[in-house]
Amino acid sequence: MSLFEPNSRHLREILLFFFNSKKSAAEAHRMLSDTYGEAVLSERTCREWFQRFKNGDYEVEDRHGGGREKIFEDAELEALLDQDAFQTQEELAESLQVTQQAVSKRLKAMGMIQKQGNWVPYDLKPRDVERRFFACEQLLQRHNRKGFLHRIVTGDEKWVHYDNPKRRKSWGKPGHASTSTAKPNIHGAKVMLCIWWDQLGVIYYELLKPSETITGDRYRTQLMRLSRALKEKRPQYEERHDKVILQHDNARPHVAKVVKKYLETLKWEILPHPPYSPDVAPSDYHLFRSMAHGLANEHFSSYEEVKNWIDTWIDSKDEEFFRHGIRMLPERWSKVVASDGQYFE
Repeated sequence: MSLFEPNSRHLREILLFFFNSKKSAAEAHRMLSDTYGEAVLSERTCREWFQRFKNGDYEVEDRHGGGREKIFEDAELEALLDQDAFQTQEELAESLQVTQQAVSKRLKAMGMIQKQGNWVPYDLKPRDVERRFFACEQLLQRHNRKGFLHRIVTGDEKWVHYDNPKRRKSWGKPGHASTSTAKPNIHGAKVMLCIWWDQLGVIYYELLKPSETITGDRYRTQLMRLSRALKEKRPQYEERHDKVILQHDNARPHVAKVVKKYLETLKWEILPHPPYSPDVAPSDYHLFRSMAHGLANEHFSSYEEVKNWIDTWIDSKDEEFFRHGIRMLPERWSKVVASDGQYFE
Protein backbone atom coordinates (compact mmCIF):
# COMPACT_ATOMS: atom_id res chain seq x y z
CA MET A 1 0.00 0.00 0.00
CA SER A 2 1.28 3.49 -0.85
CA LEU A 3 2.55 5.75 1.95
CA PHE A 4 0.89 8.68 0.21
CA GLU A 5 -2.33 9.71 1.96
CA PRO A 6 -4.76 11.35 -0.46
CA ASN A 7 -6.95 14.27 0.55
CA SER A 8 -10.66 14.53 -0.25
CA ARG A 9 -10.17 16.48 -3.48
CA HIS A 10 -7.61 13.97 -4.74
CA LEU A 11 -10.01 11.06 -4.13
CA ARG A 12 -12.86 12.84 -5.88
CA GLU A 13 -10.67 13.52 -8.90
CA ILE A 14 -9.79 9.83 -9.04
CA LEU A 15 -13.45 8.90 -8.82
CA LEU A 16 -14.28 11.30 -11.65
CA PHE A 17 -11.51 9.68 -13.73
CA PHE A 18 -12.93 6.21 -13.04
CA PHE A 19 -16.42 7.46 -13.88
CA ASN A 20 -15.24 8.84 -17.23
CA SER A 21 -13.42 5.55 -17.82
CA LYS A 22 -16.78 3.76 -17.64
CA LYS A 23 -15.93 1.99 -14.39
CA SER A 24 -18.69 1.14 -11.92
CA ALA A 25 -18.75 2.56 -8.41
CA ALA A 26 -17.97 -0.92 -7.06
CA GLU A 27 -14.94 -1.23 -9.34
CA ALA A 28 -13.74 2.24 -8.35
CA HIS A 29 -14.03 1.39 -4.66
CA ARG A 30 -12.13 -1.85 -5.13
CA MET A 31 -9.25 -0.15 -6.98
CA LEU A 32 -9.06 2.66 -4.43
CA SER A 33 -9.00 0.14 -1.59
CA ASP A 34 -6.26 -1.88 -3.28
CA THR A 35 -4.14 1.27 -3.59
CA TYR A 36 -4.85 3.25 -0.43
CA GLY A 37 -6.45 0.76 1.95
CA GLU A 38 -10.01 -0.26 2.76
CA ALA A 39 -10.68 2.64 5.14
CA VAL A 40 -9.87 5.46 2.72
CA LEU A 41 -13.37 5.66 1.22
CA SER A 42 -16.51 3.58 1.67
CA GLU A 43 -18.32 1.95 -1.23
CA ARG A 44 -21.45 3.91 -0.29
CA THR A 45 -19.53 7.19 -0.66
CA CYS A 46 -18.24 6.07 -4.05
CA ARG A 47 -21.79 5.34 -5.17
CA GLU A 48 -22.97 8.75 -3.94
CA TRP A 49 -20.26 10.56 -5.93
CA PHE A 50 -20.96 8.44 -9.03
CA GLN A 51 -24.62 9.41 -8.74
CA ARG A 52 -23.63 13.09 -8.64
CA PHE A 53 -21.54 12.61 -11.77
CA LYS A 54 -24.44 10.83 -13.48
CA ASN A 55 -26.63 13.81 -12.60
CA GLY A 56 -24.17 16.13 -14.35
CA ASP A 57 -22.53 17.49 -11.18
CA TYR A 58 -18.77 17.22 -11.76
CA GLU A 59 -17.71 19.63 -8.98
CA VAL A 60 -14.90 18.07 -6.90
CA GLU A 61 -14.09 21.06 -4.73
CA ASP A 62 -15.01 21.00 -1.03
CA ARG A 63 -18.55 22.39 -0.93
CA HIS A 64 -17.73 24.38 2.22
CA GLY A 65 -14.28 25.63 1.19
CA GLY A 66 -12.58 27.78 -1.42
CA GLY A 67 -14.51 30.93 -0.61
CA ARG A 68 -17.90 29.28 -1.05
CA GLU A 69 -20.64 30.17 1.38
CA LYS A 70 -20.79 27.72 4.24
CA ILE A 71 -24.44 26.85 4.64
CA PHE A 72 -24.39 24.66 7.76
CA GLU A 73 -22.52 21.74 9.24
CA ASP A 74 -23.82 18.17 9.07
CA ALA A 75 -23.39 18.04 12.85
CA GLU A 76 -26.03 20.76 13.24
CA LEU A 77 -28.47 18.79 11.11
CA GLU A 78 -27.69 15.55 12.94
CA ALA A 79 -28.27 17.26 16.29
CA LEU A 80 -31.73 18.40 15.18
CA LEU A 81 -32.58 14.90 13.99
CA ASP A 82 -31.37 13.44 17.27
CA GLN A 83 -33.83 15.72 19.06
CA ASP A 84 -36.74 14.80 16.77
CA ALA A 85 -36.33 12.42 13.83
CA PHE A 86 -39.86 13.17 12.63
CA GLN A 87 -39.24 16.77 11.54
CA THR A 88 -40.06 17.71 7.97
CA GLN A 89 -37.50 19.26 5.65
CA GLU A 90 -39.31 22.57 6.00
CA GLU A 91 -39.07 22.41 9.82
CA LEU A 92 -35.37 21.54 9.65
CA ALA A 93 -34.73 24.38 7.19
CA GLU A 94 -36.49 26.86 9.48
CA SER A 95 -34.39 25.79 12.47
CA LEU A 96 -31.16 26.08 10.47
CA GLN A 97 -32.29 29.26 8.68
CA VAL A 98 -31.49 27.81 5.28
CA THR A 99 -33.57 26.74 2.29
CA GLN A 100 -35.49 23.49 2.11
CA GLN A 101 -33.45 22.61 -1.00
CA ALA A 102 -30.22 22.92 0.99
CA VAL A 103 -31.56 20.57 3.66
CA SER A 104 -32.73 18.11 1.02
CA LYS A 105 -29.27 17.98 -0.58
CA ARG A 106 -27.50 17.47 2.75
CA LEU A 107 -29.90 14.72 3.84
CA LYS A 108 -29.30 12.92 0.57
CA ALA A 109 -25.52 13.34 0.82
CA MET A 110 -25.64 11.97 4.38
CA GLY A 111 -27.52 8.91 3.17
CA MET A 112 -30.65 9.80 5.12
CA ILE A 113 -34.05 8.59 3.93
CA GLN A 114 -37.57 8.82 5.33
CA LYS A 115 -38.95 5.59 6.72
CA GLN A 116 -42.50 4.73 7.69
CA GLY A 117 -42.67 3.27 11.20
CA ASN A 118 -40.03 0.63 11.80
CA TRP A 119 -39.69 -0.72 8.25
CA VAL A 120 -36.00 -1.22 7.45
CA PRO A 121 -34.52 -2.46 4.17
CA TYR A 122 -32.86 -5.87 4.25
CA ASP A 123 -29.09 -5.67 4.60
CA LEU A 124 -28.06 -6.98 1.19
CA LYS A 125 -25.26 -9.50 0.99
CA PRO A 126 -22.82 -9.48 -1.99
CA ARG A 127 -24.66 -12.39 -3.65
CA ASP A 128 -27.99 -10.56 -3.31
CA VAL A 129 -26.47 -7.44 -4.87
CA GLU A 130 -25.16 -9.46 -7.84
CA ARG A 131 -28.53 -11.10 -8.42
CA ARG A 132 -30.34 -7.77 -8.31
CA PHE A 133 -27.91 -6.15 -10.72
CA PHE A 134 -27.90 -9.06 -13.18
CA ALA A 135 -31.69 -9.57 -13.17
CA CYS A 136 -32.50 -5.87 -13.62
CA GLU A 137 -29.86 -5.43 -16.30
CA GLN A 138 -31.28 -8.36 -18.28
CA LEU A 139 -34.87 -7.15 -17.89
CA LEU A 140 -33.93 -3.65 -18.98
CA GLN A 141 -32.12 -4.95 -22.07
CA ARG A 142 -35.09 -7.13 -22.95
CA HIS A 143 -37.50 -4.22 -22.54
CA ASN A 144 -35.35 -2.01 -24.76
CA ARG A 145 -35.36 -4.69 -27.46
CA LYS A 146 -39.13 -5.29 -27.35
CA GLY A 147 -41.66 -3.98 -24.86
CA PHE A 148 -43.51 -6.56 -22.80
CA LEU A 149 -45.03 -4.54 -19.95
CA HIS A 150 -48.54 -5.01 -21.39
CA ARG A 151 -48.22 -8.76 -20.77
CA ILE A 152 -47.32 -8.52 -17.08
CA VAL A 153 -49.77 -9.74 -14.45
CA THR A 154 -48.41 -9.05 -10.99
CA GLY A 155 -49.59 -10.09 -7.55
CA ASP A 156 -48.69 -10.27 -3.89
CA GLU A 157 -50.09 -10.49 -0.36
CA LYS A 158 -50.62 -7.75 2.22
CA TRP A 159 -51.84 -7.81 5.81
CA VAL A 160 -54.72 -5.40 6.39
CA HIS A 161 -55.16 -4.47 10.05
CA TYR A 162 -58.48 -3.57 11.60
CA ASP A 163 -56.79 -0.73 13.50
CA ASN A 164 -54.68 1.65 11.37
CA PRO A 165 -53.41 4.67 13.34
CA LYS A 166 -51.59 7.20 11.21
CA ARG A 167 -47.79 7.16 11.47
CA ARG A 168 -45.31 9.94 10.81
CA LYS A 169 -42.20 9.36 8.77
CA SER A 170 -38.87 9.57 10.51
CA TRP A 171 -35.42 10.24 9.11
CA GLY A 172 -32.85 7.45 9.26
CA LYS A 173 -30.07 5.79 7.33
CA PRO A 174 -30.75 2.73 5.15
CA GLY A 175 -30.14 -0.43 7.13
CA HIS A 176 -30.68 1.31 10.49
CA ALA A 177 -33.86 1.03 12.52
CA SER A 178 -36.04 4.10 12.48
CA THR A 179 -37.79 5.60 15.46
CA SER A 180 -41.22 4.05 15.92
CA THR A 181 -44.43 5.96 16.35
CA ALA A 182 -47.97 4.69 16.79
CA LYS A 183 -48.37 1.60 14.62
CA PRO A 184 -50.89 -1.17 14.13
CA ASN A 185 -51.00 -3.77 16.87
CA ILE A 186 -49.33 -6.74 15.19
CA HIS A 187 -51.21 -9.04 17.55
CA GLY A 188 -54.55 -7.39 16.82
CA ALA A 189 -57.16 -8.42 14.27
CA LYS A 190 -55.93 -8.50 10.69
CA VAL A 191 -56.74 -10.23 7.43
CA MET A 192 -54.57 -11.09 4.43
CA LEU A 193 -55.28 -9.53 1.06
CA CYS A 194 -54.13 -11.52 -1.98
CA ILE A 195 -54.42 -9.48 -5.16
CA TRP A 196 -53.41 -9.72 -8.84
CA TRP A 197 -53.50 -6.87 -11.34
CA ASP A 198 -52.11 -5.61 -14.65
CA GLN A 199 -51.91 -2.23 -16.36
CA LEU A 200 -55.68 -2.26 -16.98
CA GLY A 201 -56.72 -2.84 -13.37
CA VAL A 202 -57.38 -5.50 -10.75
CA ILE A 203 -58.05 -8.93 -12.25
CA TYR A 204 -58.75 -10.95 -9.12
CA TYR A 205 -58.40 -10.71 -5.36
CA GLU A 206 -59.16 -12.73 -2.27
CA LEU A 207 -59.50 -11.47 1.29
CA LEU A 208 -58.70 -14.37 3.59
CA LYS A 209 -60.48 -14.89 6.87
CA PRO A 210 -58.61 -13.84 10.05
CA SER A 211 -57.51 -17.42 10.77
CA GLU A 212 -56.34 -18.14 7.23
CA THR A 213 -52.94 -17.75 5.61
CA ILE A 214 -51.16 -18.81 2.40
CA THR A 215 -49.72 -22.26 1.69
CA GLY A 216 -48.45 -23.77 -1.55
CA ASP A 217 -51.74 -25.62 -2.09
CA ARG A 218 -53.78 -22.52 -1.34
CA TYR A 219 -51.69 -20.43 -3.74
CA ARG A 220 -52.13 -23.05 -6.49
CA THR A 221 -55.90 -22.84 -6.04
CA GLN A 222 -55.72 -19.06 -6.21
CA LEU A 223 -53.79 -19.26 -9.49
CA MET A 224 -56.53 -21.49 -10.91
CA ARG A 225 -59.08 -18.82 -10.05
CA LEU A 226 -56.81 -16.11 -11.45
CA SER A 227 -56.56 -18.07 -14.72
CA ARG A 228 -60.37 -18.22 -14.98
CA ALA A 229 -60.64 -14.50 -14.17
CA LEU A 230 -58.11 -13.70 -16.89
CA LYS A 231 -60.15 -15.59 -19.51
CA GLU A 232 -63.21 -13.62 -18.47
CA LYS A 233 -61.70 -10.14 -18.01
CA ARG A 234 -58.74 -10.25 -20.43
CA PRO A 235 -59.86 -12.32 -23.46
CA GLN A 236 -57.09 -10.69 -25.51
CA TYR A 237 -54.58 -13.11 -23.99
CA GLU A 238 -56.39 -15.99 -25.70
CA GLU A 239 -56.41 -14.14 -29.01
CA ARG A 240 -52.68 -13.57 -29.34
CA HIS A 241 -49.53 -15.66 -29.29
CA ASP A 242 -47.90 -13.66 -26.49
CA LYS A 243 -48.80 -15.32 -23.20
CA VAL A 244 -49.13 -13.94 -19.69
CA ILE A 245 -45.96 -12.94 -17.88
CA LEU A 246 -46.50 -13.51 -14.16
CA GLN A 247 -44.56 -11.29 -11.77
CA HIS A 248 -44.51 -12.48 -8.17
CA ASP A 249 -41.80 -12.64 -5.52
CA ASN A 250 -39.93 -15.61 -4.10
CA ALA A 251 -42.13 -16.22 -1.05
CA ARG A 252 -42.18 -19.91 -0.13
CA PRO A 253 -45.79 -20.59 -1.27
CA HIS A 254 -45.02 -18.96 -4.64
CA VAL A 255 -42.18 -21.37 -5.39
CA ALA A 256 -43.72 -24.54 -3.94
CA LYS A 257 -43.46 -27.65 -6.12
CA VAL A 258 -47.23 -27.89 -6.65
CA VAL A 259 -47.27 -24.25 -7.80
CA LYS A 260 -44.39 -24.72 -10.24
CA LYS A 261 -46.09 -27.78 -11.74
CA TYR A 262 -49.36 -25.96 -12.21
CA LEU A 263 -47.68 -22.93 -13.79
CA GLU A 264 -46.07 -25.27 -16.33
CA THR A 265 -49.54 -26.42 -17.43
CA LEU A 266 -50.61 -22.79 -17.90
CA LYS A 267 -47.53 -22.11 -20.00
CA TRP A 268 -47.20 -18.68 -18.41
CA GLU A 269 -43.80 -17.05 -18.35
CA ILE A 270 -42.44 -16.19 -14.90
CA LEU A 271 -40.70 -12.82 -14.79
CA PRO A 272 -37.28 -13.08 -13.08
CA HIS A 273 -37.42 -11.42 -9.67
CA PRO A 274 -34.29 -11.16 -7.50
CA PRO A 275 -34.63 -11.94 -3.78
CA TYR A 276 -35.09 -9.06 -1.31
CA SER A 277 -36.29 -6.68 -4.02
CA PRO A 278 -39.60 -5.02 -3.09
CA ASP A 279 -38.31 -1.90 -4.87
CA VAL A 280 -38.89 -3.63 -8.24
CA ALA A 281 -42.18 -5.34 -7.30
CA PRO A 282 -45.13 -3.18 -8.50
CA SER A 283 -47.44 -4.25 -5.69
CA ASP A 284 -44.90 -3.17 -3.07
CA TYR A 285 -43.70 0.13 -4.52
CA HIS A 286 -47.03 1.23 -6.01
CA LEU A 287 -50.27 -0.58 -5.14
CA PHE A 288 -49.67 -1.37 -1.46
CA ARG A 289 -47.97 1.97 -0.84
CA SER A 290 -51.01 3.82 -2.14
CA MET A 291 -53.32 1.53 -0.18
CA ALA A 292 -51.35 2.16 3.02
CA HIS A 293 -51.91 5.91 2.62
CA GLY A 294 -55.62 5.30 2.17
CA LEU A 295 -55.79 3.06 5.24
CA ALA A 296 -54.22 5.66 7.54
CA ASN A 297 -56.61 6.38 10.43
CA GLU A 298 -59.11 3.76 9.25
CA HIS A 299 -60.62 1.57 11.97
CA PHE A 300 -62.67 -1.50 11.13
CA SER A 301 -64.83 -3.61 13.41
CA SER A 302 -65.53 -6.55 11.09
CA TYR A 303 -64.29 -8.54 8.11
CA GLU A 304 -67.16 -7.17 6.01
CA GLU A 305 -66.08 -3.58 6.73
CA VAL A 306 -62.55 -4.35 5.54
CA LYS A 307 -63.84 -5.98 2.34
CA ASN A 308 -66.19 -3.08 1.62
CA TRP A 309 -63.32 -0.63 2.08
CA ILE A 310 -61.10 -2.60 -0.32
CA ASP A 311 -63.87 -2.77 -2.95
CA THR A 312 -64.41 0.99 -2.68
CA TRP A 313 -60.66 1.70 -2.83
CA ILE A 314 -60.22 -0.44 -5.97
CA ASP A 315 -63.21 1.24 -7.65
CA SER A 316 -61.69 4.66 -6.90
CA LYS A 317 -58.56 3.90 -8.98
CA ASP A 318 -58.71 4.55 -12.71
CA GLU A 319 -56.84 2.71 -15.44
CA GLU A 320 -54.04 5.29 -15.47
CA PHE A 321 -53.20 4.44 -11.83
CA PHE A 322 -52.55 0.79 -12.72
CA ARG A 323 -50.80 1.60 -15.99
CA HIS A 324 -48.43 3.96 -14.19
CA GLY A 325 -47.55 1.30 -11.61
CA ILE A 326 -46.48 -1.18 -14.30
CA ARG A 327 -44.75 1.36 -16.52
CA MET A 328 -42.50 2.46 -13.66
CA LEU A 329 -40.67 -0.87 -13.86
CA PRO A 330 -38.03 0.07 -16.49
CA GLU A 331 -37.12 3.22 -14.54
CA ARG A 332 -36.71 1.17 -11.36
CA TRP A 333 -34.66 -1.50 -13.11
CA SER A 334 -32.43 1.30 -14.38
CA LYS A 335 -31.99 2.66 -10.86
CA VAL A 336 -30.92 -0.76 -9.55
CA VAL A 337 -28.35 -1.01 -12.35
CA ALA A 338 -27.15 2.57 -11.74
CA SER A 339 -26.81 1.72 -8.03
CA ASP A 340 -24.72 -1.39 -8.85
CA GLY A 341 -27.42 -3.64 -7.42
CA GLN A 342 -27.84 -1.77 -4.13
CA TYR A 343 -31.13 -0.32 -2.87
CA PHE A 344 -31.72 3.07 -4.48
CA GLU A 345 -34.24 4.41 -1.93
